[in-house]
Amino acid sequence: MAGPSDDDLPFAGVAELSAALAGGAVTSVGLVEVLLDRIARLDAQGTPTELRAVLAVAPGALDDARAADRRRAEHGASGRLHGVPVLVKDNVEVAGLPATAGATSLAGRPATRDAPLVGRLRREGALVLGTTNLSEWANIRDPRSSSGWSAVGGLTGNPWALDRSAGGSSSGSGAAVAAGLAPLAVGTETDGSITCPASLTGVAGIKPTVGAVPTAGVVPISASQDSPGPMGRTAADVAVMLEVLAATSGLADRAAEGVRGLRIGVARSYATGHPATDDVAEQAYSRLAAAGARLVDIDLPVAPSDVREAELTVMLAELVDGLAAYLPGRGGAGPQSLADVIAHERAAADVELRHFGHGLFERALELGGTATAAYGDARRRSLAWATEACLGPALDGLDLLVAPAYGPAWKIDLASGDGPRAGGAVTTAPAIAGWPIATAPAGLVAGLPVGVAAVGAPGSEAVLLAACAAFERPERPAWRLPQRG
Repeated sequence: MAGPSDDDLPFAGVAELSAALAGGAVTSVGLVEVLLDRIARLDAQGTPTELRAVLAVAPGALDDARAADRRRAEHGASGRLHGVPVLVKDNVEVAGLPATAGATSLAGRPATRDAPLVGRLRREGALVLGTTNLSEWANIRDPRSSSGWSAVGGLTGNPWALDRSAGGSSSGSGAAVAAGLAPLAVGTETDGSITCPASLTGVAGIKPTVGAVPTAGVVPISASQDSPGPMGRTAADVAVMLEVLAATSGLADRAAEGVRGLRIGVARSYATGHPATDDVAEQAYSRLAAAGARLVDIDLPVAPSDVREAELTVMLAELVDGLAAYLPGRGGAGPQSLADVIAHERAAADVELRHFGHGLFERALELGGTATAAYGDARRRSLAWATEACLGPALDGLDLLVAPAYGPAWKIDLASGDGPRAGGAVTTAPAIAGWPIATAPAGLVAGLPVGVAAVGAPGSEAVLLAACAAFERPERPAWRLPQRG
């Protein structure tokens, strides 16, 4: 059986890889060797591209691949991802790997266990290749932060243009999949942290309904909004991985059925204002209509400033309590609370605070945890807006809604932070509500990818990914090695 060549392997889809592995055209050892070589040549500090998408490589990756090959030869494939390598965001515990969330305060305290979601991947035969860089503390540290930078992992570059942001906070996960360092990666999203890097790096991803994928063993931000999810090159790949992460079945089959007969709201009020990006989105909507969906224009309200402020209050209050519960269970010496983290960062200011501060951490301490009237009021107000004023009315009689995700990746500026950017309005309401949002690449603008997002009610992941499969760009230009300067 013919299989993909070594040059094609890094960009092969899950179905193609699984077929090649099952047919003997490729071995897991061969696949892992190709990917490890690619990481060494393209990703590491000192390489010409220095993507810095991968924070740590699993030392036993090749041993795991050999074991997968033996199991396949003796018993056949043992799961939906048997022998397929995955990368995991470094705020998720993988036994023996750093799980730093990009912070030096967690360095030297490697995970002693697998998070439940990692256990699910392993049980379905996936090979954990390593962990990915991220915006430090998943971008909850300072309002002037730069997406993709962490004190442990450095700055993740965008594989399409190295001076452009890879987005955040799942920066390394998106960049690694885009650059062919792994076919699949785990990201996490609280508000935009899968959607943004997926859109900016030209991959697909989904933040599932909060609770669909377990968050135990994940460095927390917000109990009401955190959700781990899959990132891959296509919506079909993401659907397969989501079945594994959510311990469900049938999702990928439903996503493959298409969008014929679905009623889809088009949120033109969420246009980015970037003409070329909004034109790409309109072309994506046309592909949905051509695939048999019925499109309905809807007027979706943009989150007002008081709602955005209430959402931030909720996240910061939940962060205090979440870290107080999580950090003591990590083992080893190091911070046991958010106050300890702040003290560590002040002592290590030359490393931790050299580009921006930790103003959000300090504000979180001032707010206190969730046992305050301010938290309760903020949660009620923000949730009421998201569900009763925004998503509930908008989705009445509809299966899902679509809108542009983000415009083209912005220039990296470590001195000033992320700065102005087009798009992003679509993430706020589903983030607050805990509802799912999926993203897929819809086209290129000046050589940079832009994505379209799909939002639905809890449990609608399959139809969201069906929509993504219908609108994701039909011609996927070959990624080429970017050059600095």
